[in-house]
Amino acid sequence: MSRLLGGTLERVCKAVLLLCLLHFLVAVILYFDVYAQHLAFFTRSSARGPPRALHPAASSNSNCSRPNATAPSSGLPEVPSARPGPTAPVLPPCPDSPPGLVGRLLIEFTSPMPLERVQRENPGVLLGGRYTPPDCTPAQTVAVIIPFRHREHHLRYWLHYLHPILRRQRLRYGVYVINQHGEDTFNRAKLLNVGFLEALKEDATYDCFIFSDVDLVPMDDRNLYRCGDQPRHFATAMDKFGFRLPYAGYFGGVSGLSKAQFLRINGFPNEYWGWGGEDDDIFNRISLTGMKISRPDIRIGRYRMIKHDRDKHNEPNPQRFTRIQNTKQTMKRDGIGSVQYQVLEVSRQPLFTNITVDIGRPPPWHSRG
Repeated sequence: MSRLLGGTLERVCKAVLLLCLLHFLVAVILYFDVYAQHLAFFTRSSARGPPRALHPAASSNSNCSRPNATAPSSGLPEVPSARPGPTAPVLPPCPDSPPGLVGRLLIEFTSPMPLERVQRENPGVLLGGRYTPPDCTPAQTVAVIIPFRHREHHLRYWLHYLHPILRRQRLRYGVYVINQHGEDTFNRAKLLNVGFLEALKEDATYDCFIFSDVDLVPMDDRNLYRCGDQPRHFATAMDKFGFRLPYAGYFGGVSGLSKAQFLRINGFPNEYWGWGGEDDDIFNRISLTGMKISRPDIRIGRYRMIKHDRDKHNEPNPQRFTRIQNTKQTMKRDGIGSVQYQVLEVSRQPLFTNITVDIGRPPPWHSRG
C-alpha cells in the first residue's frame, strides 16, 4: 500500500514539474514576441524621423498658430517677423479751463524781435507752425488764418506773443499766413477765403478757424481761441477804440467760426477791395442765417494794435456802403463758392506756413492810391 502511494506521489510531482516547465517556456516565448514587436516599432519610427506633435501649435515646423513661431528654412535669408510696437498711451481730454493760463499780459512792441529769438522761445512748435499738446487731447483742431502783405515786422511780434498763448490754451493748431502777391489793392476777406480752403487742403480735420489781423495781439490769455455754438468775435476792446466796441455790429480784427458756420454763410465776400466794409458784410451774413455773435467779457477781450502807416494800396473802398446794404442779395453768389485765385508758393517756415497767392485785380472802377 505504501509502495503504491509513493508511486502515485512521484507521478504527481513529475506532472507538476512538467506544467511548471511548460509555463516557463510559454512565458519566454511571449516575452521574445513582445520584444520583437517593440524593436520593429522603434526601427520604423527611426526611419520616418522624429514623431509628429499632436497639435499644430506645438509643432516646431509650424508658423500658423503662434506669432513667435519660426517657419522652416526655404534657403532664402530669414526676415524677422513684424512685432507690434508699443501702444501709444491714451491721453485725457484737454481741460475746458487750462490750468497754466496767466491772465492779463504785458504787451509791448519796443524790444527788437528777431525771428530766431521767437523760434528759440517755442521749441515745441513744428515746421509750418503746427502744435499739439503733449499731455492731453484737444476737442478741436484750429487753423489760424492771417491775411498779409508787407508786414514782416508785425508778424514777428504776433508770433512772439501768440504761440505761447495758444500753447498755454492747450490748442492743437496751425498758423497760415496768406500773402497777397503784387501791389494791387488789398483784399482782406478774399485772402481769408483762400486761407480757409488752403488750410483744409493740408489738414482736413480742421474744424475751427480763427481769422486774425497781423497787427492785433490779445492782452489776456483767458481769451480762448476756440469755436463755439455761435460765431465768435474775440477783439471786443481794442486800444485803438479806447478799449470799447466802435459800434454794436463791429466784427473786425479777430473772429472765429467753425467749419460748419463758415460754410453756412458761404464764407466771406470777395468783392471788398481796399479798407473797410467786409467785416460788416460778414456780420450781416451771420445775422441773415439766424446765428448770433458771441463775445468774451470786455475785460478779457482787450487787444493792443501795432502802430503802422496805412498801406497806400489799402485805401477805403468807395462802394463799401452800397455793398453792405445788399448783403442779402449778394451772399449766395459771392463767397467761398465763387472765390478764384492761384497759389504761387507754399513755404513751411519754422513758426508758420506762408502761402503766396494771386487773387486777381480789382474792378476798373476802383481807384488806387
